[in-house]
Amino acid sequence: MYSIDFENDLIKDVKMIDIDLLNPHEKIIEEKKISLVKFIKSYESYYIISSIVCCHETLLVIDGHHRYFALKELGFKKVPVTLIDYKSDSIRTGKMNPLDKKFIVDVGKSSTLLEPKSTEHAVYCNKSKNWEPIILLSSMFKIETKEIVK
Repeated sequence: MYSIDFENDLIKDVKMIDIDLLNPHEKIIEEKKISLVKFIKSYESYYIISSIVCCHETLLVIDGHHRYFALKELGFKKVPVTLIDYKSDSIRTGKMNPLDKKFIVDVGKSSTLLEPKSTEHAVYCNKSKNWEPIILLSSMFKIETKEIVK
């Protein structure tokens, strides 16, 4: 159950994926990642985390760059991912000056990342008729923390 009403076929899958297959497109705010790493490490056996939202075709990270980099630093090999249809018109890349989705995918395939928060991905809610934060498509996952080297 999701808190917004969106296209039925927008979410393609929700599963654990090899972290090295994912393609980030933005740099992160280092302090925010450090705080998240410390926070996750503070849990003795497990932590509940929102899945990383990715394109189902390209594995472009759409939402969750800080989660991606924190989990990578912590040594997680597989991470929770919600795979979506990024080509859908129900997904936008920004409010004021949206970037072209193909450009964002190409950046994700390159070694050059955009500045933090360069995109503002949102999903259209059919019920409210508003654009909502794309993290609302995430699913909650339990990740094991007891094996993290403290």
